[in-house]
Amino acid sequence: MLPSLLFALAALGLALARLWAYRAQMLEMARILEETPAESNLRLTVRMSGAAPRRLCRAVNLRLEEGRRLRLETQKREQELKYTMACVSHDIRTPLAGAMGYLQLLEREPDRQGESLGIVKKRLEELEGLLEELFLYTRLQSGSLPLACGELAALPPLWDALAECYPQLKAAGVEPELRFDREDLKVWASPEALGRVYRNLLVNALRHGGGGLAISGRDGELCFSNDLPPGPRPDPERLFDRFYQGSPARAKGGAGLGLSIVRELMEQMGGRVSANIAGGRLEIHLSFPGAPLRGGPPS
Repeated sequence: MLPSLLFALAALGLALARLWAYRAQMLEMARILEETPAESNLRLTVRMSGAAPRRLCRAVNLRLEEGRRLRLETQKREQELKYTMACVSHDIRTPLAGAMGYLQLLEREPDRQGESLGIVKKRLEELEGLLEELFLYTRLQSGSLPLACGELAALPPLWDALAECYPQLKAAGVEPELRFDREDLKVWASPEALGRVYRNLLVNALRHGGGGLAISGRDGELCFSNDLPPGPRPDPERLFDRFYQGSPARAKGGAGLGLSIVRELMEQMGGRVSANIAGGRLEIHLSFPGAPLRGGPPS
């Protein structure tokens, strides 16, 4: 009887000691979590043997790592937004200051009303375009612009974009050369996003190209190419970066986000965009989901 009692007491003592050790370990982990700054790279460790304490420690560490990742991602997005706002602030102020200047001129010289109002309208339209571009880019970056994609004809949105840009094309003396395998090309895309991609590429070619615009396509792929103007050549690897300046491009208008928006839209539609320079021409390739991997531009 006595040995059994002693054995039971010993077992109870071991169990109480183990519970006390568990309690001490939990209190130690709680103290570390309470005293450590949120930005710390803390990882908890456990001294206790057994599966339960180690499982708890792993779960806490996973939550800590996820919290750090989310904080870093939030900080990165905030920094990107501040950088974007700083970079476009000058571009936004320029047309606004121009409009204000001509309004003041109109007050002093009412006889120049027609000329001044026309320039004010143009400056305000430039400002509207800049703000729209910035708003679209920030929505794409934040993931708050869902795109409804499906199979659609690739060329009708291109005809609409060419018609919209016709005055600029005519003023620049540019007549696009169009080459397609067939007229019923299909791509997987969002109609609105695809139209925006086309317009941004046309505007980029008009602002920064040297003429000779050509657009070609085959199943799942399109290529926009144009002559490069004399001077420094852009870096194709960086062409889609925000505010990249391979030449004094931003002096020609725009917020420097046009090609970045093209990349964001293509990636959100499941496609990709790339660029290369061949024979003094800039080629921008659009590849849509399901497109076969091929080299070179569409024929």
